[in-house]
Amino acid sequence: MKKVEAIIRGNDFERVKSALKEIGIVPLTAYPVQWRGVQGGVPPYDLLPKMKIELVVKDEDLEKVINTIVMTARSGTPGDGKIFIIPVEEAIRIRTGEKGNEALY
Repeated sequence: MKKVEAIIRGNDFERVKSALKEIGIVPLTAYPVQWRGVQGGVPPYDLLPKMKIELVVKDEDLEKVINTIVMTARSGTPGDGKIFIIPVEEAIRIRTGEKGNEALY
């Protein structure tokens, strides 16, 4: 299992969320964040409003999720965002006690 953290432009969020749903990835956490990348034209130390999406996916779904986020959020201009991939040791669905992949979606 992997945790995917994506920082994207706020106006891309609904499109990314819908695209993930189309490939069967519904569970996610999203919240507004302030972000500073390396793009030019922004005064040093200023932060820009972005959205952060977090989701835990099965290893076999990882590339599909990454490609969906990239293709949906990419404008080709600086500030499109970043994706970070983090290993997840375990997932447990509290309601049923299911573990591992069965606990995800």
